[in-house]
Amino acid sequence: MYTAPVYSADGEKTGDRELPETLFDGTVHEAAMWQVVKAYLANQRQGTASTKTRAMVKGGNRKPWRQKGTGRARQGSIRAAQWRGGGNVFGPRADRNFRQDVPKQIRWLARRSAYNVRAQDGGVFVLDPLQFDAPKTQRVAALLAALGAPQNAGLNVLLLTDGYKPIVHRSARNIPGVQVRPFGNESAYDVLWADALIIEAPALERAEEVAHARPA
Repeated sequence: MYTAPVYSADGEKTGDRELPETLFDGTVHEAAMWQVVKAYLANQRQGTASTKTRAMVKGGNRKPWRQKGTGRARQGSIRAAQWRGGGNVFGPRADRNFRQDVPKQIRWLARRSAYNVRAQDGGVFVLDPLQFDAPKTQRVAALLAALGAPQNAGLNVLLLTDGYKPIVHRSARNIPGVQVRPFGNESAYDVLWADALIIEAPALERAEEVAHARPA
């Protein structure tokens, strides 16, 4: 059973809390995490790189010189691949699809493994619910500094809120290396990307539901 420190919304430590075994059961499956992260990065690729073949390059319809008698190598077109300004051979095409699909059981296993990796590193923090009347970046920055992840430390922080909280998201979006997601919408890549994982306390009550929810 893993435990994590509990902090108030002002950044004061109030105690420790056991993390739910549904997500933090000690399972670390490196192969599943590798497969999910590889697929996630592949799915970010747009596949818009494209080059022209010799058929797409304008010009080159006439032989540059006759086939024999010049002493030079035979050439059929100045738009062949070996010519300056010629077409490209086996270049990337814009219709290439890099998407990779991963079974949902593997995604669940990878996300649970990522949670356990962060818990083993001591990078999980439990936070009392954040209640902001208006977006205030300074409050989030002060909270991160109190938790040991100041803005200028170069650490990546993932803040998981209890449901969608647009004001909290707007308060943190200008801080480098900080991402805010509703608890359950994060992927294994998001958890592994973060050096510090901050979870609102009420969100942990839905740990069993999130354990079998579809990761992003």
